[in-house]
Parts: sequence; structure tokens; C-alpha cells
Amino acid sequence: MSSRQIVVVGGGAAGFFAAIACAQSDSKPRVILLERGNQFLQKVRISGGGRCNVTHACFDPRELARRFPRGGKELIGLLKRFQAQDTVDWFEKHGVALKTEQDGRMFPTTDSSQTIIDCLLNEARSAQVELRTNCGVDRIIRNGSTYQITTSRGDSIAAERVLLATGGCRTPALGALATHLGHAIEPPVPSLFTFHIDTPWVHELAGVCVETVEVSIPDTQLKEKGSILLTHWGLSGPVILRASAWGARTLHGLNYVFPLLVNWFPKINEDQLRSTLVGRIKSNAGKLVVNSPMAPISARLWEALVLFSGIPRDRRWADLGRNGIQKLVETLHRSPFQVKGKSLNKDEFVTCGGVKLNEVDLNTMESKISPGLYFAGELLDIDGITGGFNFQAAWTTGWVAGRAMGRG
Repeated sequence: MSSRQIVVVGGGAAGFFAAIACAQSDSKPRVILLERGNQFLQKVRISGGGRCNVTHACFDPRELARRFPRGGKELIGLLKRFQAQDTVDWFEKHGVALKTEQDGRMFPTTDSSQTIIDCLLNEARSAQVELRTNCGVDRIIRNGSTYQITTSRGDSIAAERVLLATGGCRTPALGALATHLGHAIEPPVPSLFTFHIDTPWVHELAGVCVETVEVSIPDTQLKEKGSILLTHWGLSGPVILRASAWGARTLHGLNYVFPLLVNWFPKINEDQLRSTLVGRIKSNAGKLVVNSPMAPISARLWEALVLFSGIPRDRRWADLGRNGIQKLVETLHRSPFQVKGKSLNKDEFVTCGGVKLNEVDLNTMESKISPGLYFAGELLDIDGITGGFNFQAAWTTGWVAGRAMGRG
């Protein structure tokens, strides 16, 4: 074992990947990984509903980088060195097979995050990484060419190089270690969240999902397509999470109170929708409008949307008229909702903000301000949309930082 000592602060995905890559380098340094909590890899454990969405089946670095509202451009070069295919290969080499779901998300074939946790723990131990839980870092002081680390246990550790992988700066205090070492933090705001909506019928239809809708937020450039989920508190699902990611700072500036439009039939334009509805007048003349759903909208949701448009429950297609058709077209293409707050997506704790990327050497993830200090993971001002992209950023930045720290 080398006399060189390297400390990784943060026992999440990025921290573990960096520690393993560093410990396995030719110089074989002594690597100590410190975790403030009582368990490692907590975010890995709960992600993807306990299945762990490891990465996304997008194997072109430039295309993959487009899934990051912040930091995408800077990630291109990093992803050329360690991209999603490298993640797949790494886990398979270490006994974990991944599978791809229809939407591109990749999970272990076991459908259990414990598989990923066990793999990382075993590999870290095999590489002789020293793992310490219940050991936060209270202070780091640079002293010449070394760093003096004071832990929450009262220990003092000297390290030649230090990696900060402490996770998102959900409050400025969580970026304190970086700021005390001279770095500036982009102010943190939530990046993946669901929308609170008071509309009663939405709550009553909790659990209803529509595969493809388009949501837009008036007076902004925000517009996304994808599946939507109605919940007890409002709207969720991939399309909402993507809108929240791309609009993180804009929606924060609106204090999470803003109008939202939902197009339930984004694959056809207004004229095509109107023609379809006019055809219903001929083919379903004697039927009630509320009882004549249009695919892919479910019967319950169709009924709610018809009533939402102001069409009476007892109105038949034959009596709908031009005004009724127009009301229905408006609602089906532009259902208006008022968002009155947010909730964090239960599986995601992503923030935008963090250490400014222009203060980091993106070839090595080393600080440009404090030599020997490195960064990886969500502490950086990099965040992706939902779908495995944030974990990929953690694997990529952790691998690059770990390899760089391991060089003699």
C-alpha cells in the first residue's frame, strides 16, 4: 500500500465510484471514504422505487449531454471518456447485468437497488477502500501541499488529495466545505419536482396515467412531451419532472405559482381534432358525450374533461353544436390549470446549483482554485432530467476524478 493518503467525502454513487477508481489505480494510494450518515448509498437504495435507475440507454455522448438542463455542454468531453455504455460494461464486468425498459431507463435485471449497493460495497472493499460511516467532515484546511480534515468524531486526518462528493446543495450550508476552500456556489434550487394543483377532479382521478401529453407554461419557453400521472395533490410523471428540470430557475422565480396548459392529444392538430369530434356527431348522435371516450383517454378522464369544458352531463352528440365542439377542442388541447406549489419527486432529490464549473478542471475534476481538491456528483452545478441521467453524471465525474487522484 502506498503512503499517499486520499480522502473521499460522501458515500453516495459519485463518492464510491471515485474511491474505487482511485484505489484501483497503479499508484495504489490509501483511500478513506467518509459518510456522515449511518448508511452508504442511501440515494441509490431508494431511487427508481427501490430498483435503482442506473443509467439511460443513450450511447452517444452529445445526445446524452442534451438531457442535462445545466452542465450538458461541459459534460460532452467527460462523457466521451466514460459514458453510459462504459457504465453498463463496468457493472456487467462486476457481475451486475442491466436491462433496458421501453423508455430507455436501465435497471439491474434483479429489479433491486441492493444489487447495485452490494456491487459497489464489495468492489470498494476488494480495492481496500477504508469505509467509515457516522463520520461527517466539519472542517477542511489546506496546509501547504496537504489537507487537514477534522471529522464529526473529532478525528484529524491528513490527506494529499481530497474529493468532495457530498451531494446536492439543497441549502447553501451543504456547500460550505467548498466555499471555505475558496469556491463559489451557484444558488441551489429544486430541479425535479411535481406540481400541486387544487382542481378536485384531478385528485379524484389519482393514479390515472396518459402515455403522451404536451405540457406548456404560458409566458415561458417551457414545453415538454411525455407521460403524465394524476395524483392526490396534482400532476406528476416524466413530462412534469422534465418541465420542472428545464424550468428549475424560472419556476423558482415564480415562487412555484403559475398557469399550466395540458394538451391531451398532442399527436393531432386542432383541425384534425375538430374533424374527429364532428365525425362523432354523425356516428354517435344519440350517445351522451361524457360516455364516448376518445383513445387513448380513459373513460373516467374523458368524463372529467368533458365536464371541465362546461358541457352538461346529459348533453348528447347530436345536440353539441358548434359552440360545444369548440369548448371541447379548447379543453382537449389546452386544459388550463393553476399550479400552487411543488413537492419533491419521491425518488429524486435533485437540485440545480452547486460548485461553478468554470472553477473546475474538467479534464481531471480538480479545483482550479485549490490544488489537490476534487469534485464529483451533484455537488457540481450539473443536473439532468429524470431517467437515469443524474446517476450517469455521478458515475462519469466520479470515475474521471478517481482516476486523476490515483495518478502519482
